[in-house]
Amino acid sequence: MENSGSSNLEVLVPPVEGVSGGGTAYGWNNEVCTHGPSLSGHSIDPLKVHSSELLHVWFMPSTANVGSQEMPRALEPISLLAARNERESFQIAMRPKASWAGSRIAGTVNLQFTDLCSSSGDRLVVGESLKVRHVVPILGVPDALVPLDVPTCQVNLLPGETTAIWVSVIVPDIQPPGHYEGEIFITASKVDAESGVTPPGKHDKTQVHHELRHCLDVVEHIDGKPFDELVERAKCISSSLRRVLASPLFSDLSVDNGLVDLMDEDAISNLSIRLKLSLTVWDFVLPATPSLPAVIGVSDTVIEDRFGVEHGSSKWFEILDRHFKWLLQYKISPYFCRWREGMQVLTYTCPWPADHPKSDEYFSDPRLAAYAVPNSPVVSCRDTDGNFLRGEVETLRTKDHWRKAYFYLWDEPLNLRHYEAMRGMASEIHSYAPDARIMTTYYCGNEFDHPGLFQDCPAVSDMVLRLSSGPNDAPLASNNFEAFLKVPEFLRPHTQIYCTSEWVIGNREDLTKDILAEIRPENGEEWWTYVCMGPSDPHPNWHLGMRGTQHRAVMWRVWKEGSSGFLYWGANCYEKASVPSSEIRFRRGLPPGDGVLYYPGEVFSSSSEPVASLRLERLLSGLQDIEYLKLYSSRYGRDEGVGLLERTNVYLGPDRYTHDHSPIDHMRGEVFRTCSFGLASRPNSQ
Repeated sequence: MENSGSSNLEVLVPPVEGVSGGGTAYGWNNEVCTHGPSLSGHSIDPLKVHSSELLHVWFMPSTANVGSQEMPRALEPISLLAARNERESFQIAMRPKASWAGSRIAGTVNLQFTDLCSSSGDRLVVGESLKVRHVVPILGVPDALVPLDVPTCQVNLLPGETTAIWVSVIVPDIQPPGHYEGEIFITASKVDAESGVTPPGKHDKTQVHHELRHCLDVVEHIDGKPFDELVERAKCISSSLRRVLASPLFSDLSVDNGLVDLMDEDAISNLSIRLKLSLTVWDFVLPATPSLPAVIGVSDTVIEDRFGVEHGSSKWFEILDRHFKWLLQYKISPYFCRWREGMQVLTYTCPWPADHPKSDEYFSDPRLAAYAVPNSPVVSCRDTDGNFLRGEVETLRTKDHWRKAYFYLWDEPLNLRHYEAMRGMASEIHSYAPDARIMTTYYCGNEFDHPGLFQDCPAVSDMVLRLSSGPNDAPLASNNFEAFLKVPEFLRPHTQIYCTSEWVIGNREDLTKDILAEIRPENGEEWWTYVCMGPSDPHPNWHLGMRGTQHRAVMWRVWKEGSSGFLYWGANCYEKASVPSSEIRFRRGLPPGDGVLYYPGEVFSSSSEPVASLRLERLLSGLQDIEYLKLYSSRYGRDEGVGLLERTNVYLGPDRYTHDHSPIDHMRGEVFRTCSFGLASRPNSQ
């Protein structure tokens, strides 16, 4: 149902600028939008007024950053295209036209979702294949995706602000192809103390009890604690108490007229805004194992500090296991890491040793494309004779999954001492397993020619100036890029995966030919890339406040440039905290969001399940795009695949990619039309 028009027009201000130069492009073309009629909140009964008179509702694509000042748009039907084993997402934006709650909120809205059904009776079931999350701002920028209950949930709207709901349709790999349809009902709910709604039950009381017990745990044993920790604990208690006050147990006190009426079927039928959702599932199954390994670091020390667990304890194993399994749904290959002196790093995908049953469970999971093998014990053990590494390698080499294994020993070695130490470690590994893959990261970039680029961030500037291509105390060439090209020969045969920063290339995409010319794939060598602090706007990265297409373009760039793997240094590297529900603070000296792709669930609710960021969802979308491009290229050749990416104006180069979502739909639609099996005659749903 479309929003009602009005002759009383009021021009609204455009969205605010993003944190990191993301601008005001939110995925579609910006338009000047208008208010509906002004209504008095004290005279409105939502059971007597159609919900379209009380709130604007419209769809937004997954690449849109829907901020609180996002302006209403026309409500149009939404049609999605998805392969099997794919997750496709969109957003529902809502903005009140008037207040009907008579309190600090504009009003409460009920959302009800139906299953998606095909004409042949197949279903995508709400709660299993359809997930709903509330988009929560971080530093004022929409980013955290907090889960909501389905098939029905409630959301409070604030006066003069837009609220976004993130909806994901997850298509199982065995789902029959076809056209599926469902509905979403959005209803402004009545606030009435005499509504007869059942009072909050045991579950609500249990949550409040949990929060209050948590407050007591935080304040106990505070004697002698440092002042900074006391402040942090006070903030944690404040957050918990706010959640208690927001509990349904106290809803009759937080709104003027009592409990929220969940409304009956007649009210939903007659008063709701009804949204039609169409999905075409086509006969292509995204591979269980991602075609391009994206290895993402998870700091175990951050987990230990925030969750208060001892390294190697049973609780420690439990939490790491929970994080590993949760992250696999995003088609990434997580590894845990501990940083050591001089950028040496201990990396491991499985915290259990290679001869433990959990090891096979982890490494045989088809969703895992690559796994890191530790070169020293993850947890202190009785192995004092130095045979740990030999035992791990000899055990893993007997397994079919050994082809996924790699060793990540040192991050961006700087000088001859670092390189010699890394070579020594690699030599030991290769003495046990000549076919072992060692990954080494190294760096070079145009930023060296611009010393003022980081003048506002001395810590970052100092690190950038120290980085070089190869050892900085024994230059390999007279200029940075020539030295960079000589690093593979310098590292050979101690490295098989040469992993370089995207900063190396800048806007010079043609340089990738020179880089690839130095790699010897016939000897098992690979070229991988990574992003970290940079490159910065307008290049693709995962900084908070960048455009949604900028986030998704990270993987477009990887595929177009021809690297065969991708590394990201950290998914949970926020500032240190000592309680799970502490406020998330990004690390000083880094761009906001750098090194953080998900948040602890305890920050937002009593749930211990991690909360994904918009950026993590867009990482997943980018990896899925690669599968579409790979399918297209398998039919028509890689040059045609690159041509499709450029012809649809999705991605032409590091600073030339779409700011709107429609080209992405166009590209995916082209793959569907030209490569579909059994559905070739079906019109493109986009």
